[in-house]
Amino acid sequence: MELLHIGFIKVGLIDVLDIGIVAFLFYKFLGLMKGTRAVQIITGAFLLFFIAFGAFWFELEGLKWLITNIATVGIIVFVIVFQPEIRGALAQIGHAKLFRRFYRYQEQEALDEIIEGVKKLSHRSYGGLVVLEKDIGLKNFVQTGRQLNAQLSSDFLITLFTPHAPLHDGAAIIRGDLVVAAGCTLPLTTNPRYEKLYGMRHRAAIGVTEVSDSIALVVSEETGAISLAYNGELQRKVEPTSLKDSLLELLKL
Repeated sequence: MELLHIGFIKVGLIDVLDIGIVAFLFYKFLGLMKGTRAVQIITGAFLLFFIAFGAFWFELEGLKWLITNIATVGIIVFVIVFQPEIRGALAQIGHAKLFRRFYRYQEQEALDEIIEGVKKLSHRSYGGLVVLEKDIGLKNFVQTGRQLNAQLSSDFLITLFTPHAPLHDGAAIIRGDLVVAAGCTLPLTTNPRYEKLYGMRHRAAIGVTEVSDSIALVVSEETGAISLAYNGELQRKVEPTSLKDSLLELLKL
């Protein structure tokens, strides 16, 4: 079906669909790269593209030669330098709602590991702060800690929060079945309801859930009690037996 005919250019429905898909992919790609060091490189690449267009339009042979040689190795260099950002972007695509039904079982397995780890921390009275990322990314907070991208397990959580371990003071941020970072710094709540009643871990747990849709689990170092924070509210002394039901409801698994 032809929608537009200008001279020798014919634009049909398939062409419009093709352009729309490409534009959508570029939009999503730029959204995934937002907030990372790759943004500056992408901006530079667009500038280089316009320079290249001008060079080929005006037949500037020297500039054409230079750009052609840069382009030959540019893609390889980009992939090597920005491997972490590309890997993270692909992981986010895989965690999109469209694909969640394919790995719901894996998410529930990861949830079991989190709950088991929190129970062990509680039993040993090891202080801990675990944040479960949902739809709103926590990239800014991930960058404040040590980026790990390690496979989640209850034993790994115990290792992270063992007293005097290098990363035990900060928060561990979990995305799916990965511990993406540990030792992270989170914003403290300024809500007067909580400001003077709780320690730093509890206030940080509330704070991060005020600025995102994440879920935070806190284990008290003094009492071993488990608390759950969501949407700026703190539920104290959560029973281990009811913890899974609460998390399943919040995560909608």
